[in-house]
Amino acid sequence: MSDTTQTENATVEPRLIVETGLDLRVAEIIEPTIEQVGYRLVRVRLLAQNGATLQIMCERPDGTMTVEDCEQVSMAVSPVLDVEDPIDKAYHLEVSSPGIDRPMVRKSDFTRWLGHLLKCETSILVDGRKRFRGKIIATDENGFTLDRDQPAAGEEPTVVIPFTALAEGKLILTDELIRDALAADKKAKAAEAANQNDEDGEDE
Repeated sequence: MSDTTQTENATVEPRLIVETGLDLRVAEIIEPTIEQVGYRLVRVRLLAQNGATLQIMCERPDGTMTVEDCEQVSMAVSPVLDVEDPIDKAYHLEVSSPGIDRPMVRKSDFTRWLGHLLKCETSILVDGRKRFRGKIIATDENGFTLDRDQPAAGEEPTVVIPFTALAEGKLILTDELIRDALAADKKAKAAEAANQNDEDGEDE
């Protein structure tokens, strides 16, 4: 019971960046179901691929996502989408992980990937511009601090971006990011295996 509660608590953190239009309608329909089976929605997009493809990006609370996890989410949301029927044409359903160079949609994403390169856009001018690229060097409840990659003449080397101003954010693929992402994935799998062994021991 406590494990379920922990999973539920880990999934309820709201997203900073949400969809618009039909994508938002789909997200509102499927997000409760995704959370119910223990995952977190990252992003929904209806793409003009193979006619139409509904791409659902999600992850476990620890940031990992396996092929089996994608299948589980797909099986959970398919009947909900069939009932609600928000898309008025045939489409392919594609459930995937956020990937290593992932979209940043929750405050916890910035804490988890502290020290890594990010590119982002803001909805309002911050320090005279809307596009930024740099390393995440600090984060708190209200925003995050970037150490700019290539500050222009006269610009401060660091900039604080409020979460309320964030329109889009994505990690930049680097060797360090790949290394840390693989290490985090390995650690999560080891923890899951240990937890499974504990449960098997209790059953005996």
